Amino acid sequence: MLNGIKTLNEWLGTAIELLKSLVVVGIIVGILFDDFFGVIGGLGRIMAQFGDAGFAGILALMILVMWYEKK
Repeated sequence: MLNGIKTLNEWLGTAIELLKSLVVVGIIVGILFDDFFGVIGGLGRIMAQFGDAGFAGILALMILVMWYEKK
């Protein structure tokens, strides 16, 4: 059971690293080719939702950043 959870965590870690790489590539392509895939616009909408939530949104964003830095 423990080995299965460890394997699942490794797969999820690999998938998350791949998604982060794809977001970075999407941002670079968006900058170079006028946001063809809409990645920059999507990130802008997510940031706007955090901003619209006021203090709770800022607090949630801070928690996400602190959680990300621990890994």
